[in-house]
Amino acid sequence: MSTKIYQKDCGNNFFLPKYTHQFRPCGFRTAPNGHVLDTKDIILTSGCSHALEMCINGVADPGDNILIPQPGFSVYITLCESLHIEPRYYKLKPEQNWELDLDDLETAINSKTKAVLVNNPSNPCGAVYSAEHLKQIIDICEKHRLIIIADEIYADMVFPGNEFHFMGVLSQKVPILSCGGLAKRYICPGWRIGWIAMHDRMNILKESIQPGLLDLSSRILGPNSVMQAALPKIVANTPQKYFDNIISQIQNNAEISYKVLSTAPGLKPIMPQGAMYML
Repeated sequence: MSTKIYQKDCGNNFFLPKYTHQFRPCGFRTAPNGHVLDTKDIILTSGCSHALEMCINGVADPGDNILIPQPGFSVYITLCESLHIEPRYYKLKPEQNWELDLDDLETAINSKTKAVLVNNPSNPCGAVYSAEHLKQIIDICEKHRLIIIADEIYADMVFPGNEFHFMGVLSQKVPILSCGGLAKRYICPGWRIGWIAMHDRMNILKESIQPGLLDLSSRILGPNSVMQAALPKIVANTPQKYFDNIISQIQNNAEISYKVLSTAPGLKPIMPQGAMYML
């Protein structure tokens, strides 16, 4: 991927091109049609929650609404309400491994809806969505001309036998604001380094939302510069065995929890496919 340097307000010149091909969590990759992210398509943030806040603030005005999953990460509500943006809910279907209820999603859309927030892998459900299901969501957003905010912080926390798909790679026309960070992959939430990767093949965001997000990034004058400086070596030198051990431990914990909870009267847990959670 071409990510030579970051603009001043959205990151420093620490993350060199030779490292970007190794930085899988960002989704810095070429899509099947050859689409390549540019430097202006990437914004470094102070963690993934900051990335989500910027996206919500950048796509909607007070009085507008954003569609969020139910059940979902509680911070989505906090971020929306703090900006006087209405959080509207779409249901997830436990009987279908917590996939989106597509009919309910479409019913929730109205004239004030500006974006759909999709969390995959899911907090708190532990679901990992198939490419087919993600394309169905993208089709609905294309029909209603909505942006997708993709919370993909758990992109690399997927159990063996399951496969994660970046929405930005799957979408041809719908703009995808992909949010991620290092906290979950490295199990170091205090590092506070996240990002927004703007996948926008049709240049829909170019006029106002993209420059607006760059302006919003300047409010904190860039994220943790010490971590930015360390980032290339962290990405390049962390052995794969470290990540494999993390996934193995989390999956083992999930299997034990599932086995125990399945015997409890009244509880019907669903075995997660990734992330750190189970419902």
